[in-house]
Amino acid sequence: MGFAGSVAASLLLVKPLRDLATTVEIPAPRPEKPGSACPGLLRIVPALDGGICRVKLAGGVLSSQQARAIAEAAERCASGVLELTNRSNLQIRGVLPGQQSELIERLLAAGLGPSNPAADDVRNLLLSPAAGLDPHALLDTRPLAAALLELLKTTPALHGLSAKFALQMDGGEALAMLEHPHDIWLSALPGTPARLAFGLAGCPGDPPLGVVDAEQAEQLVEHLLGLFIELAGNEHSRMRQLLSVIPAHQLLQQLQARLPFSVQTVPADWQRTPVNPRAPMGIYPQQQADLCMVAASARLGRINAAQLRALAALAEQHGDVSLRLTPWQGLLLPNIPEQSADQMLHALAELGLLTDVQEPLSNLIACTGSAACAKGLADSKADARRLAERLRASTARPQVHLSACPRSCAAAHTAPFTLLASSAGHYQLYQRTPEAPGFGQLLASAMTIDEAGDWFAAHCATGNSDA
Repeated sequence: MGFAGSVAASLLLVKPLRDLATTVEIPAPRPEKPGSACPGLLRIVPALDGGICRVKLAGGVLSSQQARAIAEAAERCASGVLELTNRSNLQIRGVLPGQQSELIERLLAAGLGPSNPAADDVRNLLLSPAAGLDPHALLDTRPLAAALLELLKTTPALHGLSAKFALQMDGGEALAMLEHPHDIWLSALPGTPARLAFGLAGCPGDPPLGVVDAEQAEQLVEHLLGLFIELAGNEHSRMRQLLSVIPAHQLLQQLQARLPFSVQTVPADWQRTPVNPRAPMGIYPQQQADLCMVAASARLGRINAAQLRALAALAEQHGDVSLRLTPWQGLLLPNIPEQSADQMLHALAELGLLTDVQEPLSNLIACTGSAACAKGLADSKADARRLAERLRASTARPQVHLSACPRSCAAAHTAPFTLLASSAGHYQLYQRTPEAPGFGQLLASAMTIDEAGDWFAAHCATGNSDA
């Protein structure tokens, strides 16, 4: 059957909606947790453009059949607009009044919801989109990720975690987001037996707290989550908040007292191999012979239902009938025969996806903005498109995050440059520096988008030391 065929055969085959509609039981909508406005599959949150429904994907993986189900549901029950998130999930925007129940029913029938409704909020575990495929990987993180998701799903005490509380697993892949802080992170170390460094409220590459054998990682996370819930109580919802009152070394001491094994010391010479911080686009090799991965980005993080349906067809025609969403708000098609890779990349470009790093939009991130968010001070997506137009006239290709308010919803990491809206049409310009917290050093307090474009053209042109 071959590798791609065996993967396809092992995917969950979802029955058509008409066969399941009479048996799917729709849980009562989950209420928002205090202080949380996070959407979920069972909690549709209102916005200016309609409801938002977030579909959490295990490992960011979506079967072609599930992709078709989402496309149809988005067209029938919502605006047809889909967002790819920075945690490798997918959001349906513009959910119509009175259509929430049908939308949820369709998604559950496609196998996209939690088997335990109480666990929907806590299924937050980020992997590399190339997990199990990347030739640079030190460890295939997928089996451990599956075990941790099962732990989150089946442990009632963990269902009270914040909808923002999240875990990250890094197997040493070259295609990895290493600048998105998570409450708990694990990163593979070279050598045998397989070991994982772990840390709190940070990213792979930050100083780890300790090291465990890979076979001990599930127990480590289980006890660490239990300790967090016990110590955090109702006062702290995120690990960084707990660490502000209990130093990390004290937390480690309490954790060690619970563990049936000893946490190992971090090797003095350990350092995570750096990766390219830009969104992956193009053709990438796989571990598996004669196969490759093809990656593209969505324009400002959005696609529509017709594009998703076409992507499903491409995955069936050339791949293993699966899609992988990426934390750069893009997607990756795995297990593509090498002889089909160029054809696949061309097809993605024809669909309107970004496949060329020289396209300015491929380096821009923008939140929903005032067109759909009540907190937005500017129409950041429209302004990002205008900025891209200005940049096409120059050789400047800066990585820029446009945020319509300080919450920074579209980018969980700090971009090299940030344009933070101060009013409609005006932005503060920040540049990331090691010394400055938050968005970085303030360079200008009020810029129009055209002025920002001129500044980038002057300071970030090819060969300029400021780029």
